[in-house]
Amino acid sequence: MGKSKACGLHAARKLRTAHKNNLWASKHYRKSQGTSIYKTPLEGCSMASGICVGKVAIEAKQPNSAIRKAIRVQLKKNSKVVTAFVPRDGTLRMIDDNDRVLIAGMGRSGRSVGDLPQCRFKVIKIAGFSLLALWLGKKEKPRS
Repeated sequence: MGKSKACGLHAARKLRTAHKNNLWASKHYRKSQGTSIYKTPLEGCSMASGICVGKVAIEAKQPNSAIRKAIRVQLKKNSKVVTAFVPRDGTLRMIDDNDRVLIAGMGRSGRSVGDLPQCRFKVIKIAGFSLLALWLGKKEKPRS
């Protein structure tokens, strides 16, 4: 016979501690306790700023065949280096080494999106200006 729950007059403590231990198997409970956020590079924040360390090209996963443009960013808050995708055509030219960039998650709660392997973040701002505004030509990046 398999194991069954404790039952009887004096089984309340055993049931209560078993329930408390089994709660940790739930992803939502672990997240609500605040222990899992410190394992991610952004440490629970929605965005983080950093310094561009270099430009990299990421090959798309099968069945797609493309080279996606990305940069390596060293975060200011904890000095971790992460890969961030650079959206839109030709925006990689606007980013130089040692530029200040703002990155955010791609929208899958810490997982990579689509055909981009190991790329969990995207670039939002360069040197304090929105990437979209720079791309549309509404703003110009200051000369440094």
